[in-house]
Amino acid sequence: MLLSVDLPDTVRDALLAPLVDHHCHGVRRDDLTRAQFELLINEGGGASPPGTTHFDTPFGLALRRWCAPLLDLEPHAPPAVYLARRAELGAAEVNRRLLAAAGVVAFLVDTAPMDVNAGDAELLSAAEMGRHGGAAADELVRVEQIERDVAEVAQVAVDYLDSLGEELTARAARAVGLKTVIAALCGLDFDPARPSRGSVIAAANRRLAAPKEPLTDPILLRHLLWSAIDVARERALPVQFHTGFGCEQGTAGPDLHRTDPARLTTLVAALQPAGVPMILLHCYPFHRHAAYLAGRYPHVYVDVGLALPHTAAASARVMEELLELAPFHKLLFSSGCRGVAESCLLGALYYRQALGAALAARVGAGEWSPGDAARIAHMIGSANARRIYRL
Repeated sequence: MLLSVDLPDTVRDALLAPLVDHHCHGVRRDDLTRAQFELLINEGGGASPPGTTHFDTPFGLALRRWCAPLLDLEPHAPPAVYLARRAELGAAEVNRRLLAAAGVVAFLVDTAPMDVNAGDAELLSAAEMGRHGGAAADELVRVEQIERDVAEVAQVAVDYLDSLGEELTARAARAVGLKTVIAALCGLDFDPARPSRGSVIAAANRRLAAPKEPLTDPILLRHLLWSAIDVARERALPVQFHTGFGCEQGTAGPDLHRTDPARLTTLVAALQPAGVPMILLHCYPFHRHAAYLAGRYPHVYVDVGLALPHTAAASARVMEELLELAPFHKLLFSSGCRGVAESCLLGALYYRQALGAALAARVGAGEWSPGDAARIAHMIGSANARRIYRL
């Protein structure tokens, strides 16, 4: 993998060392039409306007530049040529090439379906992601998916509450972390206190009338959140919070007011006494505030994930802003890989390019020694994740 800056050998080696991708999704195992592929390279989740294409984005141009050579094409191959070659090789071969080229030693995979109305049979499992990428793999448990599974079979509210706690405990026993998308489902404008049992039972009765709908009731979401926090504390697991850029299953897509920084601070403070590591995912465009929270609160960790490949050539600026204030032992790498293996490859590439530019500037100015720069690169790329997830 190329780096666009000159660095001491020790720093370059640290940047190119295998990464722990602490948050990704499965990629599609089937061959895709152009329309399907374009939906998956656009975090907005919709088709482009008539006469336009999602290839005309920073991510789309980056894909043609960096992924095309791995499919035996010239850089900047036209979209039609790229997609024809992708179809010729087949999804399995494309996935193997791109996932392996990312240089990841461990994938932590959110295994919830990408589409709330579809199964996950078309996605590679966590184990398959590992096999295709030549890496280890572990599961992240999406708590909203567990809630929906429970709601679909529960008959009465008491069964719902009991089964939810039991299922969370059982699934957590096989996972390295939990994840919630509460910020995308209902925003953060809610009282973060644990709700009363009576209010939860009343809300559960309403929920069981429409169990297949995305969960939006703030009382049940608060109950689910605190149930997850309890399980995470018991098992010494971190909890990931989707708080910025990108769509998630069961949500309406990226809605920036839903992760208002002041409201996020209130939630962070409310959860501090639990002592559970709270990992803020994809914090762009609130990454500066997230960096501040990571410095202020001992339980908060941060990544910018898929913001880097989607800002592409501008990713160095995002990384610079993240590094302004965040403690380096609180920063993590994730590709945010979702749907297509190209997102994994580009996530790793632009992470290394962006961090490399930041390290080169600091070492060149004499602010950091090469040894410090190499140590920090190792921390962010893999060591912090190994410590937090106990890998």
